[in-house]
Amino acid sequence: MSERTPSRRGRVADVLVPVAVDQTYSYRVPAELDLAEGDLVEVPLGTRQAVGAVWEIGEGGGSNLKAVSGRFDIPPLSEKLRAFVDWVARWTLSPRGMVLRMCARAPFAAVEEKPRVGLRRAGPEPKRMTPARARVLAALDGDLAVLKSELAERAACSASVIDSLVDEGTLEAVALPLEPVAGACNPDFAPPELEADQANAAAALIEDVKARGFSVTLLEGVTGSGKTEVYFEAVAQALRDGRQALILMPEIALTAQFLDRFAARFGARPAEWHSGVSPRKRARIWTGVAQGAVKVVAGARSALFLPFGDLAALVVDEEHEAAYKQDDGVSYHARDMAVVRGQIDKAAVILASATPSIESRVNAEQGRYKHLRLGARYGGAKLPSIEAVDLRREPPPRGRWISPPLVTAVGAALAAGEQALLFLNRRGYAPLTLCRACGHRFQCPNCTSWLVEHRFRRALVCHQCGHIERVPPHCPECDNVETLTPCGPGVERLAEEVAKLWPQAKALILSSDFPGGTQRLRDELEAVAHGACDIIIGTQLVAKGHNFPLLSLVGVIDADVGLSNGDPRAAERTFQVLQQVTGRAGRTGRLGKALVQTWQPEHPVIRALISGDAEKFYSEETEQRRRAGLPPFGRLAALIVSGKDRASAENHARALVRTAHALPPNPKWTLAALGGLPRDDEISLLGPAEAPIAVIRGQHRFRLLVRAPKSADLQGFLRALLATAPPERSGVRVTVDVDPQNFM
Repeated sequence: MSERTPSRRGRVADVLVPVAVDQTYSYRVPAELDLAEGDLVEVPLGTRQAVGAVWEIGEGGGSNLKAVSGRFDIPPLSEKLRAFVDWVARWTLSPRGMVLRMCARAPFAAVEEKPRVGLRRAGPEPKRMTPARARVLAALDGDLAVLKSELAERAACSASVIDSLVDEGTLEAVALPLEPVAGACNPDFAPPELEADQANAAAALIEDVKARGFSVTLLEGVTGSGKTEVYFEAVAQALRDGRQALILMPEIALTAQFLDRFAARFGARPAEWHSGVSPRKRARIWTGVAQGAVKVVAGARSALFLPFGDLAALVVDEEHEAAYKQDDGVSYHARDMAVVRGQIDKAAVILASATPSIESRVNAEQGRYKHLRLGARYGGAKLPSIEAVDLRREPPPRGRWISPPLVTAVGAALAAGEQALLFLNRRGYAPLTLCRACGHRFQCPNCTSWLVEHRFRRALVCHQCGHIERVPPHCPECDNVETLTPCGPGVERLAEEVAKLWPQAKALILSSDFPGGTQRLRDELEAVAHGACDIIIGTQLVAKGHNFPLLSLVGVIDADVGLSNGDPRAAERTFQVLQQVTGRAGRTGRLGKALVQTWQPEHPVIRALISGDAEKFYSEETEQRRRAGLPPFGRLAALIVSGKDRASAENHARALVRTAHALPPNPKWTLAALGGLPRDDEISLLGPAEAPIAVIRGQHRFRLLVRAPKSADLQGFLRALLATAPPERSGVRVTVDVDPQNFM
């Protein structure tokens, strides 16, 4: 806590507290405390002390108000960041306090950082010299201090050998400065050799950064076209101007490979911001960003809420990724909020993808975004040839999942010393386990979801709530032994088949549910890039922009997964993931090939993928959205009503419908009549309907879908509905999801 010079008397501070409230609380500012808007303060809240941010300061008495307890010696939140908090809260219908929490939690979540201690030569050689002690002294770098762990590794000895040298006075411990959270990035460290298309695109982005104004550019390029090197030039210009840059990425794509590419260009790595960063380091990054010392951050979607003071370039890599949507807490889409942050901060926003979202493509076609294209791979590399394997004509043997043409192709790739990737977007061993005798199926006790067998863990797992139970030796329904049968393949079952077909090959499964978390996945992706395995078996995480130099073959085991659900974006997402995963092949000059196993080779998505005619697919899919009034030509919002019992959740959902149709007329929106056919300018309210996954974590769920024209005030309608709706009772909860991406 710190104090400034005394200020005028009689001031009142409106303080926003990072809890689930939308309003600010008024506090008296003590005469001896000088506060400014944006300061982070400590205030009494009920019976406890709470952290808050000063949102506004006004003149007034305030003698009957509680006083601000003190101000933290932490950089204040800028006016731009506070405006961003307000905007996100209004758009998502979230409490402002919860949005503030995403901005201001980091500096208060860290515990005190342990000092770094190094060792250096301080006295004469020890009386008794051993080979291990001699190695320690030889490993010292002059008078420079070295961490004990690093010194032990250099000398190939135990820590006790080093401790004994300290005890004898040969070595001494000294305090080391904290490890920097990011290096000094040099925009001219290693300028790249760009091809003509890349150079033109980079020049356009550089001009946007130089202009110091708001702009949005869609950078679209085929897989392997060098989009990263292009947007690095925008980052370089921001650094030349002494300003800051943010690169947003799906968390799993933030690998050592990407960080090394960045360091090769700029001479140092950026600050990393993701779930694997310790709270202490996050606090230091937060402060460094606020003070302007940290110039470049590469991070997951939450990095969007860091306190940049002079943001010049904001990159959203793989902008089409669903991972940018946060569903828990404040429900926001980082791509869309990045555009808003860029507008508030007057920054150049760059949306990069080989398979852009239809929303971004339409915005570019309508002139709202600039559009830069890279139509060829870098260095003359060829795009992979893609062929369909019609499983109706060339099915795999019974009980197998890899078709004969794919078996032949994998064998040829291995014989040539190249890698093969088998893609299946199903985790675990099998998505369903049932009893052949009585038909019993294993279902989660907390969710209406089948339990997925994970044979490596010897467990049945619910992918909705995380419930785990052991695979029983007999059927719990009929007690028959050896009648439990896995149905369908997951990546673990596919690995079992690979081991039988190619016993000499080294296979690696890349799946998000193995122990070790994100860091383990990053290490394994790095190992794949260095050729540590022959066959990669992976889920959709392998499609997130990774570069595997030795990979020449991609086999898609089941291209039809995802095409038959009720998601209006199902076709688009399937096309994107298949285009991305097949694009992993042949990126470094090797001839790439992809085989796509499907039961529906005539499906528009499969036809577009095989023909390479992405434009036709985008055109047809865009027209369907236009006719249906779906985003980006209309707007959607979901209301999810959940409760401990089915009846209370359903009753509340139906009460919401009745409330909506009883709302008074409003000039900013018109609700279609109940049971009537909505006009193009009317909001329609669909439902309630039981959610496809009707129960999650014991909560029964009903969904309502609000569809609105772009001209209507959707948020105004939702606020009016929630303000007049019956109170949430009996454990019922209503969640609002503006622009939903998940319809389950």
